[in-house]
Amino acid sequence: MEIRPASADDIETMWAIFQAAIATEDALPFAGTFEAGTFRSHWFGVQGAFVAVLEGRVAGMYKMGANYPDLGAHVASATYVVDPRVQGRGIGRALVEHSLDRARSEGFLAMQFNYVVSTNAPAVELYRKLGFAVVGALPAAFRHRSLGLVDVYVMHRFL
Repeated sequence: MEIRPASADDIETMWAIFQAAIATEDALPFAGTFEAGTFRSHWFGVQGAFVAVLEGRVAGMYKMGANYPDLGAHVASATYVVDPRVQGRGIGRALVEHSLDRARSEGFLAMQFNYVVSTNAPAVELYRKLGFAVVGALPAAFRHRSLGLVDVYVMHRFL
């Protein structure tokens, strides 16, 4: 697997992966009405986007940058999406580890995830294994497709 900066040539595949991930309505706070233009500006805006290439095709992606500007700019944040067809093959872990290395090299002191759906057990378990802790819970902040309202975690770790 190769992880490299995303390019304009990747946008259609990234959009398809994103659409497949949000269709499950169980891990990301975006609905099926999320538009391609908004996706493009979200993923190719201020924060740098990277893709994981597996067997010659984009299989996952992340974007990472400062959680907040100015006085909060020393804390990074990231968003990860793995193609649902290839989940469970270590792609998510590789993306998180890559982003942690980048965050360290870019001088961030910590990384924080602002919106981790509590019932997304694979993500919560992975983040915990990689040193993140739940530092807060937002009660009933996510409308899960089958479970109804569930909590969202804020997760954090120092770098």
